Amino acid sequence: MFLWVCIVYFAAGIAIVATGRRLFRSLRTTTLVHAVLDAVAIGLLLYASGGVASGLGILFVVPVGAMALLADSRDAFLLAALATVALLLQQIASHVIGIAELNDYPATGILGAIIFLVALLVWPITKRLRESEAIVRRQEVDLANMEQLSQYIVQHLRESILVVDPEGRIRLINESAAHLLGDRRAYPDALLGEASPQLLYHLETWRQAASGPIDTGPAAEPPTMLAADGGQQIRPHFAPLGTSEPAPIIVFLEDTSALEEKVQQSKLASLGRLSASIAHEIRNPVGAMSHAAQLLAESAALPAEDKRLTEIIRVNGDRVRQIIDNVLSMSRRESAKHVDFELRGWLESFCAEFAATMQVKAGQLELAGPQFDVRVRADPSHLRQILWNLCENSLKYGVHPGAEPRVELRFGRLQKSSRPFLEVADRGPGIPEPHRERIFEPFFTAGGRGTGLGLFVARELAQSNRALLVYEPRSGGGSVFRVVFADPERWEA
Repeated sequence: MFLWVCIVYFAAGIAIVATGRRLFRSLRTTTLVHAVLDAVAIGLLLYASGGVASGLGILFVVPVGAMALLADSRDAFLLAALATVALLLQQIASHVIGIAELNDYPATGILGAIIFLVALLVWPITKRLRESEAIVRRQEVDLANMEQLSQYIVQHLRESILVVDPEGRIRLINESAAHLLGDRRAYPDALLGEASPQLLYHLETWRQAASGPIDTGPAAEPPTMLAADGGQQIRPHFAPLGTSEPAPIIVFLEDTSALEEKVQQSKLASLGRLSASIAHEIRNPVGAMSHAAQLLAESAALPAEDKRLTEIIRVNGDRVRQIIDNVLSMSRRESAKHVDFELRGWLESFCAEFAATMQVKAGQLELAGPQFDVRVRADPSHLRQILWNLCENSLKYGVHPGAEPRVELRFGRLQKSSRPFLEVADRGPGIPEPHRERIFEPFFTAGGRGTGLGLFVARELAQSNRALLVYEPRSGGGSVFRVVFADPERWEA
């Protein structure tokens, strides 16, 4: 009997462990089934061993104590009662068949009391464990809520943020940053080099600069880069995340196009006040000097060397007057009047007008684009001024000495975003790398050529039409100025 009870007890324990979660849905049912099984099995083992005198009654302490930890306070005493009843029943049965002595009953009562004492001592521990468990569960819920809140805030921030680990993998990226870098390639656990090689280059450059000697001079402004759709300029900012070495890097992607659009109105207001002062304080004296120099040059008694000096006065006076006219045109500029038109027909008309006005030879101005219609929404007068400025600059500066100038006008749609674009390309010397970040600044010139306002005015006009004007070095030598128009799917009335 002892052997068979052990075998059945062992098999029942394995069955409950394997199928208990599927058979018993509640914790109370599980503990009661365990308690009944333990009471019956240990009672039969005691009966087969000769009763309490065998010393196996202590086996009741372990299951009663364990089950009391899982049960409620009332159920804990119920489990102790079941064990005590099983203990008494087996003792009575053992005495009836004559295998137990009468003086074993006091020991049975003492063991039953010990069983109740174990349940009583476990009850405060059970209470504390349940309180701790409740606190842990509340903390888990709070942490889950905080995580969801943090994820929601990060994903819906207007600022574009991503976190890159030391191995160059994207660990966190919000929707705004994924849109700028390309939704298909920029996602958590993707390699940054595959999502944006240019951003990886800027990151490695920043790491090398950060690990070098400390620079006490003014910090250089981070370079800009084009977004994945080619229609936005972004400026990355890097910062280490934590104190570990090497540390993950948090990257902030600043949309310079949106920032420049916000400050455009204040710049125009400042230009308006400046232009009013320029018109009264500079224009009239400059005109008087130029007129005096012209009259002096007409004098027959003036030597040739002095005539050369008057020519210098007249040329620089005209240059100052041109700067004034550009600033005044910016300050008086009316808001853009957007019109929906087909780009190829408009460009053909522009090329004919530009070639006739600037006396451009055949073959010096080429137009290339797809055969399908490319429609844009912009102010035709603003676009004409932008394109005229770019083409004129290409004819003047986009040519090597001794070579014949050649300007290419190309248009179409960007492959990644399907946004319309228009390019002015040449095969000249290009723009030196140190100057590329500054060519759109007002009054910036390289080598003293020009007024330094042409590209600034062109970019301002592009922004007023919700377009982007960017510069890129041309493969094989030369320059490319690209106008990326607004997304045709998001035109506003």
